[in-house]
Amino acid sequence: MRDQLKMLAVAACCSWAVLGLHHSSATAGDPVRVVFDTDITGDVDDVLALAMLHTLADREECVLEAVTISKINPLAAPFVDAVNTYYGRPDIPIGVTRDAQRRDSKYLDIVEQKEDGQFRYPHDLLSGDDAPDAVTVLRKTLANAEDNSLVLIQVGLAANLADLLESPADDISSLTGVELVRQKVKLLSVMAGAFRAVRNNTHFLEANVRNGIGSMQRLADQWPDDVPVVWSDFLIGIAAAYPRESIKRDFEYEPGHIVKEAYLAYCGPEHDRPTWDLTSVLYAVRPEDDYFGLSETGKVSVEKDGFTRFDPKPNGRDRYLTMSPKQTIRVVEALRYLVSQPPLEAAAD
Repeated sequence: MRDQLKMLAVAACCSWAVLGLHHSSATAGDPVRVVFDTDITGDVDDVLALAMLHTLADREECVLEAVTISKINPLAAPFVDAVNTYYGRPDIPIGVTRDAQRRDSKYLDIVEQKEDGQFRYPHDLLSGDDAPDAVTVLRKTLANAEDNSLVLIQVGLAANLADLLESPADDISSLTGVELVRQKVKLLSVMAGAFRAVRNNTHFLEANVRNGIGSMQRLADQWPDDVPVVWSDFLIGIAAAYPRESIKRDFEYEPGHIVKEAYLAYCGPEHDRPTWDLTSVLYAVRPEDDYFGLSETGKVSVEKDGFTRFDPKPNGRDRYLTMSPKQTIRVVEALRYLVSQPPLEAAAD
């Protein structure tokens, strides 16, 4: 039965391409080289976003260069390592913050489950205490990259990228953090903020900002003006919720799928979870595919209480995503298939 499910999964992959869900311009240029900065402890959308990046890498649309974690939980790095291993990429560098919000989790302990004395989801990294510092990983990744080649995706607190900006020259690179960003990064895709009224609240304080106001202020103030930033705000993820039907139906090719188990542990089977983090990933890897619109250019600032303000400015550094009802349908459909697509190894067995 399991082999039959995998055969169906392979057929599904082919049918998704026929339907146009495969990125039509994937072979038109080099894969997007991505660094994923995540607070993968609380909400499960971080897990979905990481799975989505692996699918995009399987499709040769991106290369996942590193993952850095912006909240403190000793199981966060092992969980990321387990997901990376599950998708056939066990050697992706993982870095952790040492100075940010500590957070409990409803799903990270999945990584400690064992069967017959072996981890259900294999991984080598046993504790975040054993992982390198996030800024070290970021500096190494940027230093080794081609100029203007990296896209950074930040879907949590800004602790790591703010610390990167303030990092001095060292043995890794003679460039400061700001200089490395200016030379190596072509885009920052951020899930944070609220630039329009949320349920008639014109002063909505979004969680990624509210839970780390100081670091988000440092990011907004110090990020170079010549490196574009695109923000996916609270309303985008709310509008494009991940369908519970996908959790019920689309992961059956692999009993005990780590993504499905994390989703169920976090919010159960009867909830369509907003896809905040996934939208930043989708735009970062497929910016030209008309999933989203973009605001006019401007400058984002973060106020003392965590409110994000967007001030229009010609040739400004910042823009935020917009999404029409028709685009929302396409976005949800793309997210569903990109999250649930079988890993290449699973489909090939």
